[in-house]
Amino acid sequence: MDSKEKQKQLYRRTLIIVVISQIFGGAGLTAGITVGALLAQNMLGTDSFTGVPTALFTLGSAGSAFLIGRVSQRYGRRPGLAAGFLTGGIGAIGVVISAITNNILLLLASLLIYGSGTATNLQARYAGTDLADSKQRATAISIAMVSTTFGAVAGPNLVEVMGDFATTIGIPALAGPFILAAAAFILAGLVHLIFLRPDPLVVAKALADDVKNAETNLSNTDSLALAKNKQGIAVGAAVMLITQIVMVAIMTMTPVHMRSHGHTLSAVGLVIGFHIGAMFLPSLLTGILVDKIGRTKMAIASGVTLLSAGVIAAAAPADSMFVLTIALSLLGLGWNFGLISGTALIVDSTTLQNRAKTQGTVDILIALAGASGGALSGMVAAYSSYAILSLSGGFLALLLIPVMIWSHRREKE
Repeated sequence: MDSKEKQKQLYRRTLIIVVISQIFGGAGLTAGITVGALLAQNMLGTDSFTGVPTALFTLGSAGSAFLIGRVSQRYGRRPGLAAGFLTGGIGAIGVVISAITNNILLLLASLLIYGSGTATNLQARYAGTDLADSKQRATAISIAMVSTTFGAVAGPNLVEVMGDFATTIGIPALAGPFILAAAAFILAGLVHLIFLRPDPLVVAKALADDVKNAETNLSNTDSLALAKNKQGIAVGAAVMLITQIVMVAIMTMTPVHMRSHGHTLSAVGLVIGFHIGAMFLPSLLTGILVDKIGRTKMAIASGVTLLSAGVIAAAAPADSMFVLTIALSLLGLGWNFGLISGTALIVDSTTLQNRAKTQGTVDILIALAGASGGALSGMVAAYSSYAILSLSGGFLALLLIPVMIWSHRREKE
């Protein structure tokens, strides 16, 4: 605690641990995204509820985000993140067993538990910010996210390989990716459990004890700062909520849309692979831009990019994998802009005494937003079309522009 050099060393070491765990976590995350809807379609025998898996594991991630945030706030990042990933691994194992036994109830319950891995994968992005200064926060977030790319891109492209492997051992092909998810989440949990010591949040809170003591006597200026912090939390949450709804809704129905028009499972995996890559790979550049040109401009860029994605997805010929790949890549990029700028706003607007708890609460809202987007997407597409769904999502993303303009004006008052 008394050595600035050791604090820097711990900051760098924490980022390395987060990077390693995120590679595994990214691979586990993509199983549900890529084949969850297809597995439900196969087991339920209808398209109307194909958005339910995404809704369930996103709903499960909401509950997990709450628990991980509370555990992290009280005991540190290490126990919270380790428990979250390990629980997600157990959920993935449950999905595999449900596919073998054709048990719908077990599938639904397992998807809820699997959502814990999704929540933890997102919560891990905060661990790198605990010891970062205000000019490093978005960059630290982006380092965690870009490392997710390696596993996240590999996951969809291993769909067919894991499907073939599953078939050879008597398991339905669509359950194959969840075998990969189980192994990946469990490995990510073990990395945190074994190597994330000393705990960055515990150290950061100890270093900030003097700030905590100072907050016992709040002046009028301090009260004004707290009001601005609440505004920052609200705006950051709004940015991430809108981008999550739009991204999940369009992404969930793309595999179903492609399969219904004759695309192979490997083609679906390739398109989703590009989408996941765009969600995470640009993160390092995005983090630098968020730190350099500001949170507001990058949040507005998110809305414009998501609108472009929705329009292109709606206009794409059903047999054109190339155009769908462009649309889904833009969808991932827009989400990336929104998540990093929104996360940076949350970190800026919280103190170490309430940061993990607030982050967990915000991630609950994000998960619930994703669950709503996933559940409604199947119904909207079934009763209208994939094009209508995509256009609706794109125009919804434009709400980011007035939100950010309002926030910018309030900051100047």
